[in-house]
Amino acid sequence: MRIIAGDWRGRKLTAPPGEATRPTADRTRETLFNMLTSRLGSFDELHVLDLFAGSGALGLEALSRGAASCLFVEQDSAAVKAIRSNIETFEARTRASVQQASVMSLGPAKSAHQLILLDPPYGTGAGEVALDRMLRLGWIDPTTWIALETGAKEEPRVSGLECVADRRVGKARLSLLRLATDAA
Repeated sequence: MRIIAGDWRGRKLTAPPGEATRPTADRTRETLFNMLTSRLGSFDELHVLDLFAGSGALGLEALSRGAASCLFVEQDSAAVKAIRSNIETFEARTRASVQQASVMSLGPAKSAHQLILLDPPYGTGAGEVALDRMLRLGWIDPTTWIALETGAKEEPRVSGLECVADRRVGKARLSLLRLATDAA
């Protein structure tokens, strides 16, 4: 696993050992960030939230491309150790913070984030449940872009959000979501 683009392009990422996490494949991550770049233009100064963070590859990719900050949320201790190791390796301590907790334990947001990245376990519906919660707790506003990775056969739906782009890559489905026009 490597960073695809930006300041840290080509640098290796540490992945947690074992089968507890499923890091997003480089090809899938590249497709996701191409989808985001075509809509955002730039990641400069974005405040990013990486949920079900695993190795932190998604959030670190955003930081490499210029994001101002990233909050990584992951409950598995081995994965948190890998995220912290990657943050140290890339000297990203001032722009990154890690919260070892369940995504479901996050409280109300101080402000909405511009980009939310979710890579929950496939087939659990955890991403949809998390997004419903994030919506109610103020993490999402009309400026927020949401990237949700699910299994290829899943069709995520969250009341209040609409899918603006959807692509299948191997065993994954990448969905870009926004606040629904009637909810804004």
